[in-house]
Amino acid sequence: MYRLILGVVVLLIVVGAKLAPAAQQQDFSKVEIKTQKVAGNVYMLEGSGGNIGVSAGPDGMLIIDDQFAPLADKIKTALKSLNSGQLKFLLNTHHHGDHTGGNEIFGKDTLIVAHTNVRKRLESKPKEAQPVVTYDKSISVHFNGEEVQAMYFANGHTDNDSIIYFTKSNVAHFGDTFSPGRFPFVDLSGGGDVDGLVSSLSEAINRLPADVKIIPGHGSVLTLEDVKSYRDMIADTADIVRKQMAAGKTMDQIKAQGMPDKYKNLGTGFVKTDTWIQVIYNSLSKKK
Repeated sequence: MYRLILGVVVLLIVVGAKLAPAAQQQDFSKVEIKTQKVAGNVYMLEGSGGNIGVSAGPDGMLIIDDQFAPLADKIKTALKSLNSGQLKFLLNTHHHGDHTGGNEIFGKDTLIVAHTNVRKRLESKPKEAQPVVTYDKSISVHFNGEEVQAMYFANGHTDNDSIIYFTKSNVAHFGDTFSPGRFPFVDLSGGGDVDGLVSSLSEAINRLPADVKIIPGHGSVLTLEDVKSYRDMIADTADIVRKQMAAGKTMDQIKAQGMPDKYKNLGTGFVKTDTWIQVIYNSLSKKK
C-alpha cells in the first residue's frame, strides 16, 4: 500500500512539474495563431496549448478555450480577422491551464460558461478567470443560427470535461477527452480515470453523427473513426495492464514488459510509455 501511495505522489509531482512551468518557459513572441475553417460557422485556431474552436457569424463570436494569457492579443487579432463583431461567449472544455489560461483576459468582457467542477477547480484564480454560468449535465447556447450543446462527460481526462457540439455545422470540440497521436494524459489528481475516459469516448461516439468533424484538444481536425481508434487503443492498453495486475505482476514488472510494438510511436510524446503504464496501474488500483 505504501508503495502504491508513493507511486501516485511521485507521478503527480512529475506531471505537475511538467505542466506548471509550461507557460513561463515558452517564448510566446514566436507563437503564430493559425486559423482554419472547419465547417459552417465554425473555425479552429491553433497556436500553443489547446485548440480554440470559434463560431463566427451575425450574432458575433463564441469561442471554446483560450490557450495562455500571453497569447490573448494574438488570439484577439485572429478573431478580428473573421469580421464577425464582438466576442459574446467563452466556453471551457475543462480546467487545465493550456485551455483556460486566457480566461483572466477574455473574462473581463466575455461571459464564461463551463461545467460546475471547472469553476471549483479555478476558484483560486482571479474573478475574471472563473466561469459565471455553470451546468451539471449540459447546457445549450443558441447562437449564429444553431444550437451549441455543451455536454458533460464525467471522470475521463478530468472530473470536469465537456464536449461542445455545433448542431448545424456538425462539428464537435472534444477538448482533451480526445488528443490523438499519443498516449493520453489522464489527470488522476483532477478526477480523471482511465476506464472513465473509455466510457466517455464510447458515449460520445454513440451520441454524435457518423460524419461529424472533430476538433481535438490538440492536433488536426479529424473524424469520428479517429475517435474510435483512440478509444480502442486506450481500452486495449488498459486491459493489457489489467490482466497483468490480475496475474500478480508489479508495476515495475509491467513496465519492463512494455506495450505492443503497434503502440510504440504513441509513447514518444508528452506521456511516455512507462508513464502511461503507471497511470493505468494507479487508476485501476484505486478501484480495488
